Amino acid sequence: MLFGSNKLPDNITSKNIVFQDGKTTRDDRVALQGHLGCVIWITGLSGSGKSTIATLLEEKLIRNGSLAYVLDGDNVRHGLNRDLGFSAEDRGENIRRIGEISALFAQAGLIVICSFISPYASGRQGAREASGDSKFIEVFLDTPLSECEKRDPKGLYKKVRAGEISNFTGVDAPYEQPVSAELALKTHQMTPVECSERIFSYLRDQGIFVKDKYL
Repeated sequence: MLFGSNKLPDNITSKNIVFQDGKTTRDDRVALQGHLGCVIWITGLSGSGKSTIATLLEEKLIRNGSLAYVLDGDNVRHGLNRDLGFSAEDRGENIRRIGEISALFAQAGLIVICSFISPYASGRQGAREASGDSKFIEVFLDTPLSECEKRDPKGLYKKVRAGEISNFTGVDAPYEQPVSAELALKTHQMTPVECSERIFSYLRDQGIFVKDKYL
């Protein structure tokens, strides 16, 4: 379902609901905030640099006067998605929920930065579709598994190799690489700062910023 559509999806529980449109328009929010709302979806293996790049980008956007917020894969599992495990089904539901939440953020006029492994192409496509009229920018951190395992910032690969964790993306669970992402960044060849700057420049080139204060 596209956010803001009056057509109900087939799997919705109640048929006695109607989408309620507000009085505030996108133009109203742009005039207030100075930029368009959008979804920046950062995907890649564990250890590819998603969280680091996302927080650096958020910091730069805030310092330049934008309303930005990071939705991080680990953080949402402490609250919104704490009832989900790591089966293929639960991972799919995890991404579905985040896709809907990020669409709401973007409709509110925020630049929402989503930092999720999101291993399945269908899940990422669902998030793109949920964003509706808001621009959706998929950023693929194209980092070799060997490099991610060498970094191993959370010690997860070590646990996988020791048999303490199973069903781990990129090792014994699949990761479906994006084939048409708006940006593909090789984080083993670029610094996190360079990656965040590249995304920022892309936003500027795409006309996300509409006021002269944005550099």
